[in-house]
Amino acid sequence: MTRSSASGPGLFEDQAPRPLADRLRPRRLKDVVGQDHLVGADGPIGRMVEAGHVTSIVLWGPPGAGKTTIARLIAERTALAFEPISAVMSGVADLRKVFERARERRAAGQGTLLFIDEIHRFNRAQQDALLPHVEDGTVTLVGATTENPSFELVAPLLSRCHVLVLERLDAAVLETLLARAEALEGRSLPLQDDARTALIDMADGDGRFLLNLAEALFATRTPAPLDRAGLVRIVQRRAPLYDKTQEGHYNLISALHKSVRGSDPDAALYWLARMLDAGEDPLYLARRLVRMAIEDIGLADPQGLVQALAAKDAYDLLGTPEGELALAQATLYLATAPKSVAAYRALGQARAAAREHGSLMPPKNILNAPTRLMKELGYGAGYQYDPDTPEGFSGQNYFPDEMARRTFYDPQPVGFEREIVQRLDYWRRLRAKAGGDEP
Repeated sequence: MTRSSASGPGLFEDQAPRPLADRLRPRRLKDVVGQDHLVGADGPIGRMVEAGHVTSIVLWGPPGAGKTTIARLIAERTALAFEPISAVMSGVADLRKVFERARERRAAGQGTLLFIDEIHRFNRAQQDALLPHVEDGTVTLVGATTENPSFELVAPLLSRCHVLVLERLDAAVLETLLARAEALEGRSLPLQDDARTALIDMADGDGRFLLNLAEALFATRTPAPLDRAGLVRIVQRRAPLYDKTQEGHYNLISALHKSVRGSDPDAALYWLARMLDAGEDPLYLARRLVRMAIEDIGLADPQGLVQALAAKDAYDLLGTPEGELALAQATLYLATAPKSVAAYRALGQARAAAREHGSLMPPKNILNAPTRLMKELGYGAGYQYDPDTPEGFSGQNYFPDEMARRTFYDPQPVGFEREIVQRLDYWRRLRAKAGGDEP
């Protein structure tokens, strides 16, 4: 039988009120819902528990997915003492006490599972303090985090742990939790079908939050089952899971950018709405729209940049909520515009050529000659003023004399760039006729 470092249960603890989510906490790994890929017989946790040997792991997943429950069950199934701490409320001094107790247990032949909730909240020094004790097996670490461990945990700690990803609980899994709650309470939730669906949507994949909502509904005395509107009056929709400085921010802006690039206006609007509703800075979104116009559309539709900049100015003028419509308009324009990365690639190739060839001088014929000495040296000699030529194009060389002519810009036959292709072909023929070098 396992034991925790905390003092044992009080005489009347079992009679104290407990939240529904705690009363429904699974007592067996097979009762954990939505994470079969981890806790099933073929999953990494299932295999470790069956073998009776658990290595240090980091459980990465959204809130309410079962991270704490899984850690407790691992300890129970493997006869490890369970030492839970929160990185929000604990420091190095607390860790030292845990390690001391773990060493005492180890001397007596028992291992310790150290569960650190919100482990990403530990700073580098606190994470480093874990390393020797994880390395020598004083504790088996199970960390829980809602943030990407690649960004939040130090590399030495990551190298000593196996990162396991928990899935967001889908509607079917959340329905299973509601059924369990109703079985425990011995009655159905006072909800019509549409309200039950809305309740699951409100949970946003968080099983613990769903059970808290259900508990509030069980405590509500209603003469008839609630419809969707009645449900909303009683319980509040949870705030979207979003942190403007963490991975959620980067995931959603990536989804918005790629939806625009992929010419899907409906998906682009959805991700824009998600970010606006989550409280993202609209001016940040405006800057990203400008970037999309330059990077993914370019000269295929020069109006894309105009639209993006106009949306930024419109938001500056109107603010929220009216100015957000300008961002939506720009998003739709960019998503439906022809796409070309020719300008983006051209600049990259031109910069590479500039680094390759160093500080070559321009050909003298295109240099200004404001002094007599410069004229005597041949500056400006033979320069042709293009607008004075019959075709408005002289075909003279503008690259350094020591450098062969290169083609960086390769416009695509889409949108406005289709016309640019025709112009460049025309000028290429004139240049050849004038004796200029062609690639």
